[in-house]
Amino acid sequence: MTSTAQTEYVTTVDGVLQITIATAANGTSMDFAGITAGTEALRSIGRDVGAVVLTGSGANFCAGGNVRGFAAAEDRAGHVHGVATDLHEFVRALDETIVPVVAGVQGWAAGAGMSLVCAADIAIGGPSTKLRPAYPGIGLSPDGGMSWTLPRIVGAGRAREILLTDAVLDADEAVRLGILSRLVDDEQVRAEALNLARTLATGPRSTYASIKSLMVRSNSATLSDQLDAERDAIAAAANSPAGREGVNAFAEKRKPDYRNL
Repeated sequence: MTSTAQTEYVTTVDGVLQITIATAANGTSMDFAGITAGTEALRSIGRDVGAVVLTGSGANFCAGGNVRGFAAAEDRAGHVHGVATDLHEFVRALDETIVPVVAGVQGWAAGAGMSLVCAADIAIGGPSTKLRPAYPGIGLSPDGGMSWTLPRIVGAGRAREILLTDAVLDADEAVRLGILSRLVDDEQVRAEALNLARTLATGPRSTYASIKSLMVRSNSATLSDQLDAERDAIAAAANSPAGREGVNAFAEKRKPDYRNL
């Protein structure tokens, strides 16, 4: 599949929507041109996109918000309200996306950068990757959904400790806690994240959408309700194009072909 979108911040190639959330400018702080472009791209995803990958183009995945920009703003509350609003529209768009979201987390992921790591379905880091909430250090409270996602990943007690102490998490600890999925060589983080996204983009998209939907509803469902939802979802999948292809391929001892399904 050839590229269907190409801008400085958003590129779609081989079924993967790649969004650059931070650049080398301003110390690899979050680049809101990329965040805004990413929101628009996520909300207009078509059949040509089967996965999303989030990356930074500088030395770090994302060093957080542009604190110097906060300090320079005449109306700091108004300025921060505006950037948080834009960030949260991006997080909502990520959450509503039915295709897998992969984060390639090289270097630091601090503040809102850590929030976006927590918002991804799969996050790949390297031995030098570090994560830090970074909010207490500048006297601010979390944004980007971290107060919602982090407790669901690591548990409420551990999340309170991480947030209140502004803990720096190294790569091994982040994997142990489940914030990062796995580690690769530092030089391979972006490439591995993109390769994984390409692999996912060739998979059964309706299956991925069902998995993500079931996991979202499990946050508030009882076990009995979740069992009913799983039963209904797998029954529907059995008669879907992807389900038919997958089962037929297994029975015929061949690799399934989910392209265009």
